[in-house]
Amino acid sequence: MEFRLHGTVLYNSIYRADDQMLVNTHVYGAPAANAPVLHLRKIVGGGMVNTYAESFERVWSQSAPLD
Repeated sequence: MEFRLHGTVLYNSIYRADDQMLVNTHVYGAPAANAPVLHLRKIVGGGMVNTYAESFERVWSQSAPLD
């Protein structure tokens, strides 16, 4: 596990492992615990996991390791 710091405005919290991910969609005015969570699995021909993974990678590449 690795933690990094970033300064981007997030619209989702993304948790991923292997070919699955949980996406906690942020809802304005509501705490994260009250917002929907999408459980996504990577499948052939599907693009949703790739879309979120690419978003994650863009933020990750701009972040700094937590010392």
